[in-house]
Amino acid sequence: MRDKSREATGFVREIERRDGPVFYALLRMPDGRRLQRRLGPAWAKRSRPPAGYLTRAQAEARLEAMLNGQDEAVPVEIPAGLGVSFGRIGREHLDYIENDRKRRRSTVQDYRRELERVLIPEFGEETPAEEITSERIDRYRVRVVKEDVLAPRTINKRLAQLHAIFKRAQKTHGLPINPVEGVERQPHKPSGDFSALSSSEVKLLAANAVNAQDGALFEVAAFTGLRLGELRALRWSDVDWLRRLVHVRRSFTRGDEGPPKSGKVRSVPLVDQAARALDQLSRRERFTGEDDLVFVNAIGEQFEESAMRRRYYAALKGAELPHVRFHDLRHTFGTLAVQAFPLTDVKAYMGHADIQTTMIYVHHVPQNDAADKLSRLLENDTKNEVGCTPGARLGSDDNPQGPESGDLQGEDDAGGGTRTPDTRIMIPLL
Repeated sequence: MRDKSREATGFVREIERRDGPVFYALLRMPDGRRLQRRLGPAWAKRSRPPAGYLTRAQAEARLEAMLNGQDEAVPVEIPAGLGVSFGRIGREHLDYIENDRKRRRSTVQDYRRELERVLIPEFGEETPAEEITSERIDRYRVRVVKEDVLAPRTINKRLAQLHAIFKRAQKTHGLPINPVEGVERQPHKPSGDFSALSSSEVKLLAANAVNAQDGALFEVAAFTGLRLGELRALRWSDVDWLRRLVHVRRSFTRGDEGPPKSGKVRSVPLVDQAARALDQLSRRERFTGEDDLVFVNAIGEQFEESAMRRRYYAALKGAELPHVRFHDLRHTFGTLAVQAFPLTDVKAYMGHADIQTTMIYVHHVPQNDAADKLSRLLENDTKNEVGCTPGARLGSDDNPQGPESGDLQGEDDAGGGTRTPDTRIMIPLL
């Protein structure tokens, strides 16, 4: 009996090239080596193939001849880690972030959608990963930039996903390089501008809501800063009336309940305005138990997001308020919170992973006495200059002596010495 475990095996792969599809023979030798050989351009039409082209049947016959030792041409050995397809490493990365890294279901869905709808169609299901070069990826980047249909942030997110796919393949398949490392990212500087409502505008919005629950939802969103998914997952047990806190323990996004976006549980102050709205809602006939959702549909489950948004925009219109997104209610909380708490506390309340995210609210930090402080500083600076000797500026051409000069002993080096009085700035400040 023949020992099939000691025989070479192989299959024919059709790979899309710039000039058209090409057949390759891929073989696995008994000693574990993997070899490949280019068989020739693929011919898929019903007519007789031109010279040099192969049908699928002819390619299979060439492979069979190679396996039987009837083809003396020596296949090229595939270096370790090469020959794996882009489709394979892309899906392996998806499996990794879902089952190993335990990323949120919504994040995995986003990655899967980008991979299946954009990246695989662009770079090819069967394209060997090592053939996707930095130049090819950069050509794709240049093309989508010229098409001007994607925001710079979206382009960079796709490049980041590609980078993660190849980085994982370097570890699991030994790919020699990550081609995305040589690709430029698109300039993207957030302006830091956003929309928000005042507290009185929030009250007006709630008063124009279709129903009491929507009104309470709008107020709680604006006065606690919870994300929409966190509001949809909020339960009455999360409302700590005694300590005046709202505990953010979970989020409901795309039909799945999981941890908050930051991955960490946090607590937010339960201000009087939000507490009154929740108190009124807690007096409804049903769905007020500890384990019940705070904001529900007719059967006590999570409310439908798109229908709520339509009611939200109708309430904005009814209140004659600017057209702001529902997410901007979260910005409303941020702009109010920085007026009462340090930025580090606001970061914790909002569940930001990075303080730089919280910094978008910094220009809302109250500085009502800023003009007075600066005026006093200028006035003191002017008084100090009165009576100074002209030409005594440290390091000037008229007085080249350095800091070690005996004439300047006792001067504040950090201040740069004395300066000539300037009568233009000695006008009394109003």
